[in-house]
Amino acid sequence: MMSKAIVFDAYGTLFDVNSAAEKCKDKIGDKWENFSNLWRTTQLEYTWLRSLMKRHKDFWQITEDSLDKSMKVFEIDMSMKKELLNLYKVLSPYPEVKNVLEILKKKNFKLSILSNGTPALLNQLVKSNNLNDLFDDLFSIEEVKTYKPDSKVYDLPINKYKIKPEEITFLSANTWDVSGGGNYGYNSIWVNRNKSQFDNLDYQPKNEIGNLSQLLDIVET
Repeated sequence: MMSKAIVFDAYGTLFDVNSAAEKCKDKIGDKWENFSNLWRTTQLEYTWLRSLMKRHKDFWQITEDSLDKSMKVFEIDMSMKKELLNLYKVLSPYPEVKNVLEILKKKNFKLSILSNGTPALLNQLVKSNNLNDLFDDLFSIEEVKTYKPDSKVYDLPINKYKIKPEEITFLSANTWDVSGGGNYGYNSIWVNRNKSQFDNLDYQPKNEIGNLSQLLDIVET
């Protein structure tokens, strides 16, 4: 697969969205994982619904709104809200991420993130995990004020790099995002960490990997 740019989704692809709640599991108890899953699901639902309603809020506001609901559903002490939000700003990367990015960088690939996150959130995420020197660009949906999978979001790297969609290799752990990018024209790769089933959304990725290390066997210099 010849690529002029490799573009990564951030949340769930490079960074573990469950790591914030997991770091508080001693306080939350056995329900921490179900709580974290609801927080994430609600967060995504709010992005889609706000895009459809044209009632935009940035990703940090949506993250807080979805946390409020999830804490109420699982009856978690609201005094933990600030701690959980602060941990979300510095989510942990998956174990292989830094090594893979370093290898790709040495091969002179153009590397970027394309995310729902705000510019401030993305900058803090990469800096807190010592990844800031590995990316050429951090593209945020805030440039177009609508969320993935709107085609305006997938336009961002194309407009910056002046290349064709098929010249971008796009990686996401979210099947709807893989389909969104694929239907747009990207070479989308599904990072299927949890051995899930792919959605029926008019796109089937040519490549499915269990973690980012397997990307190194797919891309060519």
